[in-house]
Amino acid sequence: MIVARTAEELAAVPHHGTRVVVMTMGALHDGHLALVRRAQELGDQVVVTIFVNPLQFNEAADYERYPRTLEADCALLESLGVDAVFAPGDEVMYPAGVPVVSVSAGVIGTVLEGAARPGHFDGVVTVVAKLLNLTQPQVAVFGAKDAQQVIAVRALVRDLNFPVAIATASTVRDPDGLAQSSRNVFLSPSERESALALSRSLQEADAAAQAGRSLADVVAAGREVLSRAAGVEVDYFSALNPADASEVQGDYRGEVVIAVAAHVGATRLIDNVTTRIGPPEGAVGAEGELQ
Repeated sequence: MIVARTAEELAAVPHHGTRVVVMTMGALHDGHLALVRRAQELGDQVVVTIFVNPLQFNEAADYERYPRTLEADCALLESLGVDAVFAPGDEVMYPAGVPVVSVSAGVIGTVLEGAARPGHFDGVVTVVAKLLNLTQPQVAVFGAKDAQQVIAVRALVRDLNFPVAIATASTVRDPDGLAQSSRNVFLSPSERESALALSRSLQEADAAAQAGRSLADVVAAGREVLSRAAGVEVDYFSALNPADASEVQGDYRGEVVIAVAAHVGATRLIDNVTTRIGPPEGAVGAEGELQ
């Protein structure tokens, strides 16, 4: 496995077949490995990037404490048969410090996760644009757990005409249902127990949707679980349009992403589930009419 630390070293990695990139900030867990395996299914050459991007952190302390385990990450990726790792430092990605020219996530970056973390998605799409230019893949794989990020990246690729396909891999969960995240290491045993309320709230909302209940009832079912959870400070629990991350309301029918964000102790966690309000498109009722 090749480990490139500079743009020049990365450019020297020969392409073969379909190149697929997986972008990470390191501290790899089974969720990241699922992305790698998905990438291996989709292409011939897998490049994994490891870069803790300062532009997407709102607090310097959060950036500084983000776990950095490059040696262990590379050993793990090599055991999976990854072809190359690109692990640049800040001086490679942002040689002049904060870039003069950057990318805006537009309205997607101002709602929900973007409202809670101003500028976060601008930092995300800026680094994704740079990494796409540097790695030159045909496919990029992202985790479905970061639903709003996926929406923003797809908009970036569509609106700025990047010649790359965006694929997703399903959220990987621990046996108790907690979505795997590099931030989980910061949870105490009691906080981890409290954090299970996030996945349970999504399960309740999905069950309500599957039972044919209204959007308002679906959202209320999830929020009820969170209201009973000790030690969980909810930022939002909302239903999103998967096309643009706008919050859907009223008599909306169709596919939705139910997204939740909350602080458990000092750790901020996110999770989501994709479900449908109303019957599938084209479903036919008992008397033959479209529902």
